Amino acid sequence: MGPRGTDLFPDGQLFADLRGFSPDSSPLEPGTVLRGFLDALGVEDDKTPAATEARSALFRSLAAERRMLIVLDNAATADQVVPLLPGAGQCTVVVTSRRVLTGLVTRHGARHLDLNLLSDDEARALLEQRLGAARLAAEPDAVTALLGYCRRFPLALGILAGRAATQPHLRLGELADEVRDFGVDALDDDDPAASLPVVLATSYQALTAQQQEVFGLLGIAPGPDIGLPAAASLTGLTPARAARALRALQEASLLDRGADGRYSMHDLIRSYAASKAPSDLRDAALDRVVDFYLHTAYTADRLLNPLRPPIQLTSQGTPHPLTDPLAWVAAEHTCLMAAQHTAADRGRHDVVWQLAWSLATYHYRGGHRHAEVAVWRVAADSAGHLSDPADHCRTLRSLGTAHALLGEHEEAVRHLKQALALAEHHDDLTQQAHTRHSLAWTSTMRGDDREALHHARHTLDLHRALGDPLRIARSLNTVGWTAASLGDHDTAREHCLEALALHRLHHNPSGEATTLDSLGYVEHLSGNHDQAVDHYRRSLVLYEAEGNSVEAAHTLDRLGQSHLALGQRDQARSVWLEALELYRQQDKGNDAERVQGQLDALAEES
Repeated sequence: MGPRGTDLFPDGQLFADLRGFSPDSSPLEPGTVLRGFLDALGVEDDKTPAATEARSALFRSLAAERRMLIVLDNAATADQVVPLLPGAGQCTVVVTSRRVLTGLVTRHGARHLDLNLLSDDEARALLEQRLGAARLAAEPDAVTALLGYCRRFPLALGILAGRAATQPHLRLGELADEVRDFGVDALDDDDPAASLPVVLATSYQALTAQQQEVFGLLGIAPGPDIGLPAAASLTGLTPARAARALRALQEASLLDRGADGRYSMHDLIRSYAASKAPSDLRDAALDRVVDFYLHTAYTADRLLNPLRPPIQLTSQGTPHPLTDPLAWVAAEHTCLMAAQHTAADRGRHDVVWQLAWSLATYHYRGGHRHAEVAVWRVAADSAGHLSDPADHCRTLRSLGTAHALLGEHEEAVRHLKQALALAEHHDDLTQQAHTRHSLAWTSTMRGDDREALHHARHTLDLHRALGDPLRIARSLNTVGWTAASLGDHDTAREHCLEALALHRLHHNPSGEATTLDSLGYVEHLSGNHDQAVDHYRRSLVLYEAEGNSVEAAHTLDRLGQSHLALGQRDQARSVWLEALELYRQQDKGNDAERVQGQLDALAEES
């Protein structure tokens, strides 16, 4: 320490490496450390008590008369530290450990300081200090990769920096490639103190058998993090026992718990954990957690969209009770998509498409268009293994619809025509009707209203034959919209009003919102702009109640057109600003650019 430190601790400093997690020795006994402390304080050997308790008492009496800094490094447990505490007096004690020593906090009033990961700037500064700015500047991409792989993990960065410092001609790109290809094994070394696998092994060996098992299973869990209910399913433990195991891993610095209550591992620790997953437990654990995600996601979808026709899940599982299904899916979304990949890798093809199906409402209402394409692509890859042709057809249709939402119309039509051919081959009227509806909607998106009306009328005929009132209502609305686009406003209004009556009769607010929007479109094209505004406003109330920001953005856009037709420029500007913000949130660049152009034109005319 510098001069200021000397002033703070005029009676000196005591340091001890307690070897709590030393790879080549056992933790030091407190009595051994106390003997060294007493010797440093001038106690002669023949005056040093034999018993640890007596040595501790003597040390406390001597320390009480001094102002010292005592550093107890690498502690294993609170019990190892307690005999070394000076008691009352003016000494300052700093204890370091890989474990959270809760006993020191609860019983002795210690202040816990959690050392977080380095920031990006701190991690770069560490490398620069060891290797020099010129070496980092020569390979900026390699430096970025190293920081990314190590995620600002000080020990990993220190090992790499030391290796690079001793080999000045070693390219940093080679180090980055090793970490990318070999993970934690790339940070092994003959020197135990410079080997990350050895360091992790000492922490792993200090765990109980159950904690080791949980640690290994967390390493193979789908997704970058995990919540307690999913962890309980993964491990097969009760939530209470799983929570205790997770807390123990957190205290061992092998697991992080975020402010949101979710648990995650550093990528390098996760790689090590995966290598420890018990081979006889892996398959059952992955099946349990995948089924947990599927059944809970399905439950969430049913709560978000209760009028959506259900599907029959083919696996067994118990969903987690949900009070806020939207929040649950948002928190678990990345893990749900990872679980789908896990199911595909394990050949659980029914689960693959059922997970995609269970995410559809969340994706659609939240504008997660790329994610929707991604999950149905995975499902399409598994579709050839499905035993039910209807499921295969549903998968192709859903993938086509997802592409249409992205504006990829040729790709959309290709998948939809494959789905229609499959449905016709198996004489499946239900799948034909659904696919015709998607083709009508996609044709509208492409601007081919005549083709859209052709498919819409076919869809309506099929649904009338099948007798599903809500599907009939949806088809009526589609016919109405496309007829309006072609200038047949009377036919459009007639069909939309019939659809609205059916949706209200069967208490379907989502369908009612869509049909009110269509009626607004019909009245706008008919020149009845006041009525159009009324329909659009009522549609927005329903969309906002169900959290459907995707359709709300379109309705706001169209509402602005009706306000403008009425000369209500301020109202048009207000709703277009809302639409613009929603389009930007949904990453819909073309729509956002178009609305911005409308706003710019308004400003120029002012």
